Amino acid sequence: MLKSTLVGLAAIASLTPLLLFQPVHAQPAAPLKGDVRARVDAMYPWLDGIYRDLHAHPELAFQEVRTAGKLAAEMRKLGFDVTEKVGRTGIVAVLRNGTGPTVLVRTDLDGLPMEEKTGLPYASKARAQSGGRETFVTHSCGHDVHMASWLGTARTLVELKARWQGTLVFVGQPAEETVSGAKAMLDDGLFTRFPKPDVAFALHSWPLAHGTVGFNDGPVSSNSDAIDIEFKGRGGHGSAPDKALDPVTIAARFVVDVQTVVSREKDPKEFGVVTIGAINGGTVGNIIPDSVQVRGTIRSYSPEVRDKLLEGVRRVANASAAMAGAPAPDVKLTAGGQAIVNNAELVRRTEAVFKDAFGDANAQRMPAMTASEDFSLFVNQGVPSMFFFTGIYDAKDVAESQRPGGKPVAFNHSPFYAPVPEPSIKTAATAMSLAVLHAMAR
Repeated sequence: MLKSTLVGLAAIASLTPLLLFQPVHAQPAAPLKGDVRARVDAMYPWLDGIYRDLHAHPELAFQEVRTAGKLAAEMRKLGFDVTEKVGRTGIVAVLRNGTGPTVLVRTDLDGLPMEEKTGLPYASKARAQSGGRETFVTHSCGHDVHMASWLGTARTLVELKARWQGTLVFVGQPAEETVSGAKAMLDDGLFTRFPKPDVAFALHSWPLAHGTVGFNDGPVSSNSDAIDIEFKGRGGHGSAPDKALDPVTIAARFVVDVQTVVSREKDPKEFGVVTIGAINGGTVGNIIPDSVQVRGTIRSYSPEVRDKLLEGVRRVANASAAMAGAPAPDVKLTAGGQAIVNNAELVRRTEAVFKDAFGDANAQRMPAMTASEDFSLFVNQGVPSMFFFTGIYDAKDVAESQRPGGKPVAFNHSPFYAPVPEPSIKTAATAMSLAVLHAMAR
């Protein structure tokens, strides 16, 4: 988990009001877990209908009008005070139940611009406009599981109002896939128009066995930065490269050399990766183009590694052009999601709840994911938080995928990503309900 070098991030996570975690109203998990499971089991037909509807009708970032409307309507039925169009297409649902902590529970709303290939009877056939073109849309990252379990958690808490006190702030965040929805909601007054939370929770489905919960303290996701570089040259005929200045070779040199920043400059014990995902330039094989566009991403956990990779990418880009006597490239490095840093004390207390509810073997610490998430922006507002993972696949399939030569299970963002709905949603709703109840119990 690379804790030893994350002193700065850990310090942020440790800025927790001590009173928040005093067991003044502590309620053991044991009496609650049976009540929670019984209620989630009883409401599952309702959750299944919602899940299948959301799965079949995904919407892209900041286009989640139908999705947000459906969730808002369900939350109003449960008695929440609901505000729509927060951060363009986000929703905020508030329920007050006496004096106590304010707890935020977040779900994400958006799907991905890709075609689903699961063959499920409720598979998405939706299409939408993205970047000026039509594209398929699908929930291939589990946001439909998140939304269903979010509603299940809300209903469970309403049914168990006698067991907790405080204020619930349920947030339906748009545009997680573009790492821009959290900022849009904060810019629209999420923590000024609505109660600022004392604690926040979010979950994410992951290719683990259903019935399992994964978590850790410290960083649990990566920093993300986008690379967009234009290498400039001088066009010409492919038969006379000496009369031109070839930006293709400059870009090719950069793509190879930039990996030495990772392999030779970064501490090998630290996580960091530079990926080039797109190179665009030229029209035909016998014409040297004027310019080449290179796009990619940088991922890291610690701010020190992040700074090193950013500086290295910029330096290698300029050096690649200088070696060819070309003009300096236009280098644009855009910050994306920041690493989510879980609060150690909140994780420690919730870990005990999860282990009691699911068993030691099914509630375990796990390494940070290398993907990025903008839930970190809520955390970085000084909110002690816990982001955890819940499983979605049959245990036999997961075990098979881990054997040498075994059939892999579909990972997030795969067109074949297909959670097993009932146990996946029940696990997520149960885990989140217990986490919130333990933070707010009378």
